[in-house]
Amino acid sequence: MKKIMAVLVALTMILSFNCFAFAEGAAAEKTPMTAGSYEGSAAGLNGPVTVNVTVSEDAIKAIEVTAQQETPGIGAPLTEAGYEGDTPVASIPAAIVANQTLNVDAVSGATITSYAVRNAVKDALVKAGANVDEWQAEVAKTPAAFSEKTYDVVVVGGGGAGLAAAISAKQNGAETVLVLEKNGAVGGDTLVCGAIYNCPDEELQSQVVMSESTKSTVEAAIAKDAVSDEHKALQDMVAEEWNAYKASGSTTLFDSDHWYALQTFDGGDDVADLELVKALCYNAKAGYDWIKSLGMEFNNVIGQGAGSLWQRTHTSTKQMGTGFISTYVDCIAKMDGVDVMTSTTGKALITDAEGNVTGVTAEDVDGNAYTFTATKGVILATGGFAANSKMIAQYNTSDKWAATDLTKVKTTNRYSCSQGDGINMAIEAGAALSQMDQIQLLYLGNTKDGSLTKYPPRCVNGTDQEIFINKNGERFVQEDGRRDTICLAVLAQPDSMFYFLESADGDYTDVDTAMSADGFSLRSLEEQGYVYIADTLDEMAEKLGMNADTLKATVDAFNASVESGKDEFGRTLFSTQLTKGPWVATPRTACLHHTMGGVSIDTACRVLNGSGSAIKGLYAAGEITGGIHGANRLGGNAVVDTVVFGKLAGETVMADNK
Repeated sequence: MKKIMAVLVALTMILSFNCFAFAEGAAAEKTPMTAGSYEGSAAGLNGPVTVNVTVSEDAIKAIEVTAQQETPGIGAPLTEAGYEGDTPVASIPAAIVANQTLNVDAVSGATITSYAVRNAVKDALVKAGANVDEWQAEVAKTPAAFSEKTYDVVVVGGGGAGLAAAISAKQNGAETVLVLEKNGAVGGDTLVCGAIYNCPDEELQSQVVMSESTKSTVEAAIAKDAVSDEHKALQDMVAEEWNAYKASGSTTLFDSDHWYALQTFDGGDDVADLELVKALCYNAKAGYDWIKSLGMEFNNVIGQGAGSLWQRTHTSTKQMGTGFISTYVDCIAKMDGVDVMTSTTGKALITDAEGNVTGVTAEDVDGNAYTFTATKGVILATGGFAANSKMIAQYNTSDKWAATDLTKVKTTNRYSCSQGDGINMAIEAGAALSQMDQIQLLYLGNTKDGSLTKYPPRCVNGTDQEIFINKNGERFVQEDGRRDTICLAVLAQPDSMFYFLESADGDYTDVDTAMSADGFSLRSLEEQGYVYIADTLDEMAEKLGMNADTLKATVDAFNASVESGKDEFGRTLFSTQLTKGPWVATPRTACLHHTMGGVSIDTACRVLNGSGSAIKGLYAAGEITGGIHGANRLGGNAVVDTVVFGKLAGETVMADNK
């Protein structure tokens, strides 16, 4: 990474010198400005972006972003110190000063913030007396410092799985590793995920009481008809552990690797590759310990993430997925021989006469072409295809979403990420695909653009402390149920939306100090229309345009269920009656979230061809792969997937070359 960044800095300095020379020659043609410092502002993705611009009569001397709320790792730097990548808040001001023009390229994957910074600078220049039409000179494309390079391992995709794979490969003996990331900064969709991680955890789960309703969940899973001998063997292992648990007289929460695997397999409608399921679940705790050893921090409490079906969910201490990505970035920054090239897209896999994968071709945002040879292997970690409407239309053939035109449904994912690039690269290299028709929606998307942002923390990891109500003020679904079941129910509601309703009885009681999962105060979200806050249910009903008596009856009925432990919708997770304000309602809708289908792999992340044989030199990890989650991915299992199989891919590529 250090070497690549050094090359980019050197090129920027050269370009800066050339552009200043151009600016000096052309200065007389521009309208003189009044020297001084001026503030400018423009709307960004999450709020105003404010800059301070210092100018002379004929030049832009300095630009400082003084206020912004853009997404860390995408619009703004991921961390205050260390690797920043090419994020608009950091790079657009520098580019404008270096090139003396507003006509600088937007950062890949962060277009809205890029325009916001440029428009804020434009606003300041107008105040300085500039004619901004005179500040639109084109910037010469940056020449590539090289066109070919050789590495031990090349990782395509710099999201959670790709960064985990790069670190793991280095830890397991790779001397040189390259990560290619098409966006301006690493992070992928992991940056905007809910940051929840499932795994059995005896220490934290010992603080949770095993209720009668959760006991029935285990009994039902053990008793259901098995779909295969392997499924029956897993049920038998869980039954043995369950009987031992009951005999012990324990009252704390039961869990095990086998029970986690059985729930994951059953939760995916028993159609996943059970061996891949076991690889995921049996290695989840080791993956958790591994990323913690890299510096990752989790809250010291266990919960049940949205759609995770069991209280084995760990939550990052940092907003969204920034904790995972910053941990990886900090780790890579300390590693010699690991390079990261951002704004560079993998285009095709290179194969030899025998069909073995030997490298990758790529292209950067300036159109420079590269050939990267991988002496030990290529790891594809480019994510799924939930943001690619053409692929969604092509593969949406399951009965589950037959009545829904998924191309018209919003997505929680970044449009610059989940486009299926790596899947198509793998197909061209002979890879087989698994379960491409298995597509997941999630009910956590905001109703404005579908993003998985701007919601109170309990919405993703506090199912026990809230209810879901439709526009009529009525409950309509089991809140702790499967994601697909909930999403189908949401789509059937008026305007295909609903509200999370929570009260001051839960984890936080002061809405004036409470923050959303992505770092916004609830009061600011109220001003923007992302949440509604009311002191009473009557006031809330008025704000939401529903009948107050209906809403109060709904809450009363739920509170009775908490007391009795029996619920009309089959809910099993109860901890909190909803009795007092302030009340918070968060409007949400069902959005495309995860594609469970993808490239076929074995349990060691080797990519398989149509005959089931491994393609030498090709590995894959993360959402690009298929067969792990079946027809319904459990909430919290996606991050586990990136950590477990990212780490495993790095181990395998090196083990295969010993």
